[in-house]
Amino acid sequence: MFRRIGGGKAVFSAAAGAAGAGSLFRIALFSGSGAVPLAADKKGLGIVTTASSADHPTRRDFLYVATGAVAAVGAAATVWPLVSQMNPDASTIAAGAPIEVDLAPIAEGQDIKVFWRGKPIYISHRTKKQIDEARKVPVASLPDPQSDEQRVKPGHDQWLVVVGICTHLGCIPIAHEGAYDGFFCPCHGSVYDTSGRIRQGPAPSNLPIPPYTFVSDTKIQIG
Repeated sequence: MFRRIGGGKAVFSAAAGAAGAGSLFRIALFSGSGAVPLAADKKGLGIVTTASSADHPTRRDFLYVATGAVAAVGAAATVWPLVSQMNPDASTIAAGAPIEVDLAPIAEGQDIKVFWRGKPIYISHRTKKQIDEARKVPVASLPDPQSDEQRVKPGHDQWLVVVGICTHLGCIPIAHEGAYDGFFCPCHGSVYDTSGRIRQGPAPSNLPIPPYTFVSDTKIQIG
């Protein structure tokens, strides 16, 4: 903020000390000796006296300050889009960027649900009983024959990861429900076991397995 008064010189005062790049400058024109009217000064109005030839350097000074202020506002407005462009856009997220899930907080016997590519993904920390029950079933007797070993990662038998969408009409089944303590779809009664395999009802196939890998013993990456 600067102000010069007297001798026919122009005086510029930024309102309230230029309270930010987004502030608007208000300029009032007064003729005369260059004294600042009290009311205008209290309101923080910029004061510019009318011109004689001696005023030109100060008027140029004002133009430089005003131009600089506009440039600062323009620069601030430009920074945000540049920062915003550094973040993944909605199409990238929707396209299914991989997600990582920490398994450590999931207790034995517990299921959680996360979302990937807009789909619900069930992650089950199976108990030894649940694993044994899934593996004692004759594979040939299943509507969609598949062993439990084929549906988990080697060395991580306790973890089942499935897409939580019923293969009948796309409803969302409920975990830890149904006759096999697996998944139950209340829409039309499809029942899946603790391996996510279809056992009863109209669903034609097992719950799908999404692409995933173990980053560590307690973390997986889906996608």
